[in-house]
Amino acid sequence: MSEFQDIKAVVTGGAGFIGSHLTERLLAGGAAVTIIDNYSTGRPENLSEFDQSAGLTVVEADISRDPIDSHFQDADWVFHLAALADIVPSIQMPTEYFQANVVGTQRVLEASRAARTKRFLYAASSSCYGIPDEYPTSESAEIRPQYPYALTKYLGEELVMHWQQVYQIPAVSLRMFNVYGPRSRTSGTYGAVFGVFLAQKLAGEPYTVVGDGTQTRDFTFVTDIVDAYIAAARSDISGQIMNIGSDNTYSVNRLVELLGGETVYIPKRPGEPDCTYADISKIKTLLGWEPRVSFEHGVAAMINHIDYWREAPVWNQDSIAEATKEWFELLK
Repeated sequence: MSEFQDIKAVVTGGAGFIGSHLTERLLAGGAAVTIIDNYSTGRPENLSEFDQSAGLTVVEADISRDPIDSHFQDADWVFHLAALADIVPSIQMPTEYFQANVVGTQRVLEASRAARTKRFLYAASSSCYGIPDEYPTSESAEIRPQYPYALTKYLGEELVMHWQQVYQIPAVSLRMFNVYGPRSRTSGTYGAVFGVFLAQKLAGEPYTVVGDGTQTRDFTFVTDIVDAYIAAARSDISGQIMNIGSDNTYSVNRLVELLGGETVYIPKRPGEPDCTYADISKIKTLLGWEPRVSFEHGVAAMINHIDYWREAPVWNQDSIAEATKEWFELLK
């Protein structure tokens, strides 16, 4: 019998980085999957390896504006990953981020409630912690969002937990730390370090390292993230918020060492922590989940798929300075 036989899943943002990996895993296990994506950040190419699967339905729609309720009928599991991401555009366009990440979440919750969904899994962000006082950082840490993206993702999580409490939707929120892997975003917006560095590697340009590169990040490989969402969906736990991380933290300089190449250094940015490092004891205890992919193996997998970033923008010191000018002005 197939792993997910008779399971009907909805994945909002399923054409995105994490959503496409989650969809691929669900389909491989025999689930029927409906993707809802407006391709604002997702890409049809992310689905190319499995878009002919008999169990896949792809709906192009905006969760925050378009009619979506009919697509949730008889859904067993809803994975809500659709969101606008990145720091800089959230500072420039806070209304759009509120619409997508807060209004969109409320509409997905209502569609799920009407469909009597059995499990609701929310993709939360560790950016809600801002610059925390303690490392590793636990779920009980103070919430300190530093920019609109972080705030809107946290407000979405608050909605999920409230709908769970009031309407008894069986819901879990997983706060992700620095996810990386094949298909990570290549949008024109200056953002995640892997996309920036891999495009620079392909172009033979130096890596633009923020500060002195000693800052560390809890880089967590995408297949480990998918495993955590599947574990949460299969459990009967509800009303819980859990961190997902690698159980370690790695410096940007270590990443550069693994990628190989020259570096240039650019100014450290306000509102960014020197470290991200998840305390994952809660998810280990409640779900029995643990990360399995080492940083070295994960980076090697990225290099093996480096052609994916061939059309990504190649950033340099000047273009980064221009793109992050408002960041420095508003968050100083």
